[in-house]
Amino acid sequence: MAASLRHHARRTLDELEAAGRRRRPVATATGDGRVVARQGRELLDFSSNDYLGLARDPEVARAAQRALAEHGSGGAASRLITGDHPPYAELEAELAALKGTGDAVVFGSGYLANLGILPALVDRHDLILADKLNHACLVDGARLSGARVVRYPHADVAALRARLERYRGRYRHCLLVTDGVFSMDGDLAPLAELADLAAEHDCWLLTDDAHGVGVLGGGAGSTAAAGLDADAVPLQMGTLSKAVGGYGGYLCAAREVADLIRTRARSFIYTTALPPATVAADTAALRRIRTDPDLCRRPLTLARRLADALGLPTPESPIVPVILGEDRAALAAQEALAAAGYLVQAIRPPTVPEGTARLRVTLRAPHREADVDALAGALAPWVRRAAAETP
Repeated sequence: MAASLRHHARRTLDELEAAGRRRRPVATATGDGRVVARQGRELLDFSSNDYLGLARDPEVARAAQRALAEHGSGGAASRLITGDHPPYAELEAELAALKGTGDAVVFGSGYLANLGILPALVDRHDLILADKLNHACLVDGARLSGARVVRYPHADVAALRARLERYRGRYRHCLLVTDGVFSMDGDLAPLAELADLAAEHDCWLLTDDAHGVGVLGGGAGSTAAAGLDADAVPLQMGTLSKAVGGYGGYLCAAREVADLIRTRARSFIYTTALPPATVAADTAALRRIRTDPDLCRRPLTLARRLADALGLPTPESPIVPVILGEDRAALAAQEALAAAGYLVQAIRPPTVPEGTARLRVTLRAPHREADVDALAGALAPWVRRAAAETP
């Protein structure tokens, strides 16, 4: 039995290797927020999601140290047993204040949040409408719910309207789910139009704002950037592991909704609480976001500087995709850039659609203008090559 399992693993790995799709973690030591060390080389980091550099912020670190000394190193149990340690109340209040909602619920991660939220709100009697490019955790949460899932073409409001008109009347409740910022293309969901459709068809709009909080809408995220509030977007989910620089996931919503999530979301009920030091660090980072608008604006400003230098479309977020097409072209570009001193990650299917392998460049507050300009020079040959090969 064990031999057949190993044989299956080897054969599958060989097939993935031949297709250029095998994945391997690479030990990476973070430095000052700009530079990382990998395989004996120092590289300027243009792949991290630590958009504001808060993972290395001294005050955030001090908050974690104080909580570690006072509350210990572990969560001890689930939050409904003994794990609801004092720092949680501060973090949830800070999140609700940032998003303008009545309450917030913190989960162990963003992935766990969506695995719990969707099944807690809808079931086999209900309908989920989902953007085709939604993150995997929204896809998996929708599957776990048992609801009828109908996808619509990416950001296509007319197609969504047609699906609502066709399906909405057959189901008790309807949940409309979308990324706020799409993590591989960096574009924004058309939230104003989605909110109008949700109101018209009695749908609950849920946004995954993992890549919006801290860098859009004055730090409040994509809902604020669209000029909307919690009445228009009543379910605002996100993660604390990107611009916040820590760990965990959350849902910001009305108090009654938050209480329902605490009562029904399996990934909340059956998961050990986050360590107190992590929760305290998250809170300190959110306070920095709420009080430092210049820091929050900087990643998008740098992204637009890079795109302008390369003749690429103006970014809507700090994510700049450089689409190269074939998997091996993206891997070759990644290696060439690493040799030149830059960490820029190649992204391949199934994370992105076939034929759209790319370099995913993330611009972050610790970067200097000179860093961005130098990267533009290193990327320019790859951008020209991709343009020449586009029919």
